[in-house]
Amino acid sequence: MITRPAAFTGRAGEGERLVFARTTIIVRASADMTAGAFSVFEESAPLLDTPRHVHRNEDEMYYVVEGEHIYQCGDEEFQVGPGGLVFLPRGIPHAHRRVVPQAGRLIFMTFPGGFEGFFRILAEASRSGDLGEAAYARASHDYGINWVE
Repeated sequence: MITRPAAFTGRAGEGERLVFARTTIIVRASADMTAGAFSVFEESAPLLDTPRHVHRNEDEMYYVVEGEHIYQCGDEEFQVGPGGLVFLPRGIPHAHRRVVPQAGRLIFMTFPGGFEGFFRILAEASRSGDLGEAAYARASHDYGINWVE
């Protein structure tokens, strides 16, 4: 039996706020809301650049709201500005950097849903004062992320 999500709406400013490393991720649609089909996030305070890594479980799609962003996926590089988007398939090493450090705002989706758990681990570690290498290693292990040199 296939579970279908119920219709829902999200108003501006609503959503679960997950704060860590001077960053706020707003979960705009969780796996619970979408019957696991996808999750949607808003990055409301810019993250640091994201080093090369591989997702075992999720594809990602980023919609750029503000700023200029450079995404590397495999051997390809994409510069994406406001109104642009980029799709990053699972299993391919990818990275993200901002042209202006810590500047920009993004909406991003993961397929299937559930990646909010990664951010929840980091936010909880931050709240308890334990945000460090061990918390990132645990979240990465639990959510199938491999960091690539």
